[in-house]
Amino acid sequence: MKTGRCLCGKTRFEYAGQETWACYCHCNDCTRNCAAPVVAFIGVELAGFSWRLEGEADCPKYFSSSPGVKRFFCDTCGTPMAFQAAHYEGEIHLYATTLDQPEEFQPTFHVHYASKLSWLNIEDDLHRHPHSAPEDPAERT
Repeated sequence: MKTGRCLCGKTRFEYAGQETWACYCHCNDCTRNCAAPVVAFIGVELAGFSWRLEGEADCPKYFSSSPGVKRFFCDTCGTPMAFQAAHYEGEIHLYATTLDQPEEFQPTFHVHYASKLSWLNIEDDLHRHPHSAPEDPAERT
């Protein structure tokens, strides 16, 4: 079981099972949402995932940044928590730094690399998808 939380601890999650992906995203929506030059994601299957919230809510608040997309956040401290999109059915993508053990995150590729900020110097040898990752997990690395 892996766990994670927001800055204040009100919004928590846990999941079991294999991650579906671990990547860096360079798209404008993700970087603006997190106020960061690049965002690290870990994907997990919804079947093994659950939110653990203080209070009566079943899931955190979210913002629909585009059709079929939910960006979850803690409504107390504002921490971005997860991205969920209809085109990645059955998955939720968690911000890697919300993990309780973020040092265990091992990215395997980049997405939306065509949108990378020109001043960001990246020296890894990971695969660089110019746009979205393939919907089929086997084609993502």
